[in-house]
Amino acid sequence: MLDETREAPACVARQLACNDREYSDFGSWLRGHSPSAVLTVARGSSDHAAHYMAYLIMARMGRLVTSLPMSLVTLYQSQIQCQGLVSMAFSQSGQSPDLVAPTRFFSEGGACTAAFVNDPESPLARAAQWVFPLHAGTETSVAATKSFIAQLVAGARTVAAWQSDLAFHAALSALPGVLSRAANADWSTAVSALVDADRLFVIGRGTGLPVAKEAALKFKETCGIQAEAFSGAEVKHGPMALIDKGYPLLVLAPRGPAQAGLLVLAEEMRGRGACVLLAAPKGTPGANLPVVETESIELDPISVVQSFYPMVEALARARGMNPDQPRHLAKVTRTN
Repeated sequence: MLDETREAPACVARQLACNDREYSDFGSWLRGHSPSAVLTVARGSSDHAAHYMAYLIMARMGRLVTSLPMSLVTLYQSQIQCQGLVSMAFSQSGQSPDLVAPTRFFSEGGACTAAFVNDPESPLARAAQWVFPLHAGTETSVAATKSFIAQLVAGARTVAAWQSDLAFHAALSALPGVLSRAANADWSTAVSALVDADRLFVIGRGTGLPVAKEAALKFKETCGIQAEAFSGAEVKHGPMALIDKGYPLLVLAPRGPAQAGLLVLAEEMRGRGACVLLAAPKGTPGANLPVVETESIELDPISVVQSFYPMVEALARARGMNPDQPRHLAKVTRTN
C-alpha cells in the first residue's frame, strides 16, 4: 500500500501524458450535445472519486449530477429513460457486474456512456462507448490508493475538457510535482493521536467531502476504526451529540469557500475537549497536519488525500495490522 501510494505522482504524470485527444473529443461532444442528465456509476473508493467529479460539474457548470443506485437496473429492471443521458462509470478493475450491467443498458438504450477504468480491456470498458484508462499500473494492495488519485485526476480532466478551460488544464499539468511534495508531508501527529482510537469522525465539505469519505473508508479498511464521514454542516444535525472530551476528529480544510466554516467547527470542537486533527495549509490557525497547495483551489483535495494515505498506512502498522491484507476483503469485489 505504501509503495503504491508513493507511485501516485508518477501515475498522474503518465495519465496526463496520454489520451489528450480522447478527452478533447469527449469535451467537444459534451459541449455539442448538452446532455439533459448526467449519472455516475461506481462503488466504494471509485464512488468517492465520482462524487468529486460530480461536485466539480455542479459547482462549475450548474448541471445536476446523480449517483445511480445500480439496483435500479440490476434488481428492479427499471426502464430508465436514456435520451439525453450521459453515464460515467468509475472502477479500478472494471469487473463488477453491477457496474457493467447499467453501462451496457445505457449504451444499448442510446445514452452516452464513458468508463474511467484502470483495465481498458475489462468488461466495463467493453460496455462503454468512451474509455479513459487511468494509467495507474498494477495495483495489488486491497486498499485502493494510486488508482483513486488517478480517478480524481481523470474526473477533473473531464471537467476541464468539457469547459475547454485552459487554466484548469495548466493546474492539472502541475499536479505530479505537487503530489510528490504532498506524499512526504509530515502527518505523524495523526498516527500518535489515533493509535488507540476505536471511533472517529472525518469532516469535510464541498470538493473536500469526497476525500473525507475516502479517508473514513480507509480508516475502516486498514485500521479497524469505526470512522464516519460527515459534511461540516451535516455533523451538527445529530452526530455532534457524540462529541465530548477526547473524541477524535479529522477535519479536512483545504482552501476554498468551505474552509472558513470548517475552521470555526474545529475550534468549537476543541472547546468541547475533542481531539481535533486539522489538515489545512501552512499558517492556518490551529492546523497540525500540513496541506500542500496545488495550482487550483479545486485540486487541493487531491493533495490532501495524497498526504493522508501514507499516514493511514503507518497508523495501521502502529495498531498491529497489515494494511496490505485487510481482514475479510479482496481486491476485486463483484456485486450484483
